[in-house]
Amino acid sequence: MTAEPLDRPVLDYLTFVDYAIRKTSDELPEVDPVAMRMCLTLHRLTSTLVYDWESTVHRPRGFSWAGFRVLFALWNAGPLEAKRVAQLSGMSRAAVSALVNTLERDGLVSRQQAEHDRRAVLLDLTEAGREAISSTFTEHNKREQAWANALTPTERNVLIGLLEKLATSPAATEAKRRF
Repeated sequence: MTAEPLDRPVLDYLTFVDYAIRKTSDELPEVDPVAMRMCLTLHRLTSTLVYDWESTVHRPRGFSWAGFRVLFALWNAGPLEAKRVAQLSGMSRAAVSALVNTLERDGLVSRQQAEHDRRAVLLDLTEAGREAISSTFTEHNKREQAWANALTPTERNVLIGLLEKLATSPAATEAKRRF
């Protein structure tokens, strides 16, 4: 393994964004550096948030981020068919199916035949699942508050509005059709 070239700056998780934008813009002048910065920064922040929640809240309680998302969807909207859990959690049906096997084995989720369609299976939380997700979410929200406290209430509302605008944009609508 060779060392990094001496003329390259020492990069970290955030300074890499500046470096990547400069380098990409030099190589591909048609690239929109502002759009690139927005998306890279948003992706990096999202990854950092998920890592923080998973490492400080979810893993210590025996959950993965994906497992938490399934439990959260069922806690708020269940009982649900697996395909609806997949839609609400932003996961594939296959991922939900595999996760439900584990969550059921751990006594957190139950399956029952749907009355409206004998082929359909409804997923729901067990009492242990309800207790687990409610106590976990209380801790999860404490971390959310720690992150939100970096902004004023006005800044939070502006950011929420901007994120919701992105989430309902034509590009987002197009992407959601592929789920």
